Amino acid sequence: MQLTEHTPGDHHFIRSVTPQSVQINEDIHHTSVILGARLLISDWSVRSLGDLSEQTIVPLIEHSPEVVVLGAGTQQAFPSTDILRLFLSEHIGVECMTLDAACRTFNVLMSENRRALLGLILPGSNQ
Repeated sequence: MQLTEHTPGDHHFIRSVTPQSVQINEDIHHTSVILGARLLISDWSVRSLGDLSEQTIVPLIEHSPEVVVLGAGTQQAFPSTDILRLFLSEHIGVECMTLDAACRTFNVLMSENRRALLGLILPGSNQ
């Protein structure tokens, strides 16, 4: 799904997404990523919502965003309540969406200069 033809300001943006990949700026990623306005962690070890743990969400929490958008799959799903509680205990909002909805939402949040992070969970291997 093509998301945009326009290049925004000085932040990362998502051009397109499929169930197996995402195009961030000019680069295509086949593995899970964490993305912020100027942050890109391309070696996130999460391959499913079930892989989320106290350790795997540290890179999302340590940047103190106001909201984290988690995108996974083609049908909306949610992480465990324990994971959701960890975000809430840090006063970080969390939204769970499909991959394409999460990508569209991230682009909107960046255009509004929001302090947000995107955790895109792709099933590819992180080797």
